[in-house]
Amino acid sequence: MNRHESFDEPKSNGGFGRREFMTGTAMLAASAAVGKVATVRATAADAPERKIKLGVVGCGGRGLWIARLFRDHGGYEIHAVADYFQEVADAAGQELGVEPSRRFSGLAGYRRLIDSGVEAVALEAPPCFFPEHIQAAIEAGLHVFVAKPVAIDVPGCRQVEAAATKAAEQQQCFLVDYQMPTDPHVIECAERFRAGALGNLSMVKSFYYGGLFGDPPLTDTIESRLRSLVWVNDTAIGGSYHVNACIHPIQAMMWVLDKVPVAAAGISSIRRTNPHGDSHDMFGITYEFDDGLLWTHTGRHARGLTGPDDPLATCEFLGDAYMRIGYGGRALIRGGSHHYPGGSIDNLYAAGAIRNIATFYQDVVAGNVANLTVRMAIDSCLATILAREACLRKGFMTMDELLQENRRIEPDLTGLKS
Repeated sequence: MNRHESFDEPKSNGGFGRREFMTGTAMLAASAAVGKVATVRATAADAPERKIKLGVVGCGGRGLWIARLFRDHGGYEIHAVADYFQEVADAAGQELGVEPSRRFSGLAGYRRLIDSGVEAVALEAPPCFFPEHIQAAIEAGLHVFVAKPVAIDVPGCRQVEAAATKAAEQQQCFLVDYQMPTDPHVIECAERFRAGALGNLSMVKSFYYGGLFGDPPLTDTIESRLRSLVWVNDTAIGGSYHVNACIHPIQAMMWVLDKVPVAAAGISSIRRTNPHGDSHDMFGITYEFDDGLLWTHTGRHARGLTGPDDPLATCEFLGDAYMRIGYGGRALIRGGSHHYPGGSIDNLYAAGAIRNIATFYQDVVAGNVANLTVRMAIDSCLATILAREACLRKGFMTMDELLQENRRIEPDLTGLKS
C-alpha cells in the first residue's frame, strides 16, 4: 500500500505551537468533571424529552454495535446510515429501520448523510477520515459524537482543534467516546488523587495488553483494509496500534494527572507473524513531563496470554501511596490518608459507551456545549503520535519538535469508490 507523506509548515493562525497547545490544556482541569457528569446523566431516570435525529457513519462491527446502543437509549431516531460498503450500510439500515433512500455508501457517503436531515452524527469510520468528517459535520451545524482517536497525525489534530473551536462558537455539542473516565470507581480514585491521596508522586506507569486484528496481504487498493479493523495495522488509515489502542490508558493517565507530556523516548517493533501493514505492535515508551515526572508505558498487541489478573489496560500511580485504575480489573488506592478499597470496573466497553450516549443526549437537549471531552481527546491523540514518532526514530522527541515538524500522513485512496 502506498502512503503519501508531506511536511506542512505550521500555520501562523489557526494552528498551535507548544505554547498554545500547553495553554489549551488548562481545559483538562475542567475535564475532571467529565466522568462524574457522565455517570450522573447515565443514571437519570427521566424519560427522553424528544428524539434526536441521528446519522451513523461507519456501520461495521463497532459502528452497528454502538448504533444499537443509541437506538436502545430511547432518545434517538436513527435517521440515516453511511458506510463505504453499500451492503454494510444496507444491512445496518435494515436492522435499524432506516429507509433505503437514506443508506449511503462510498467515500462521500458521509456528506450525503450530513445533508439528509440529521441533527447529530455518530462517527465510527477509520480515524484517518475523522478530521474531515468532523469538520464537515460541524460546518453543517450538526452535533458530533465520535470514537477515538480523533486523528492519526498532527495536521489532523489541528483540523479537529479548529472544528472544536467552531463548534463552541456555534453552540454545537461535541463528545469523544472515551470510557475509562466514566467509571464510578475510576472517578472516585481520580478525585482522591487530586485531593492529595498519593502525597509525593514519584513515577507513573501504564500498559495495554491487547490482541491483534487480521492483517491479510495487500491488494491493488486499500478497499480490503477498510473492513474488520484490518486498518489498525496501517499507520495511514488507523494511526498504528499505539495511537488507536494504547490511547485508552494514555488518555486516562493524562486525565487523572491533568498533565501533557513534553517529550517521549522509546523503541518499537513488529512481532506479529506474516505482517502486511506497517504498524508496529510492540512498544516500550518513556514519557517526560515538564516537572520531571517520568511515565513508562508498555504496549503489547499480540495473541497469547498475559498475567492472570491483567485487564486490557492499566494505569498505576506510585507515590507515598499507590493507586491503580484500568479498563477492567479493580480501581483502588492503597495506603496514605485517602485509602480507598475501590471496586471492580465492570463491562466498561459497553457501560462507558452507554454513559457517554446518555451524556451526549442530555448535552444536546439542554444546550450544554462545554464539550469537556474534546481537549483531552486532542491532547492524548498528540501524546500517542509523539510516542509513535519517537519509537520510529528509536530515540527521543519533544512535543515542540513534533508540532513543528507537522508531518502529514495520508492514505492512498486511488481506485476507491466516491
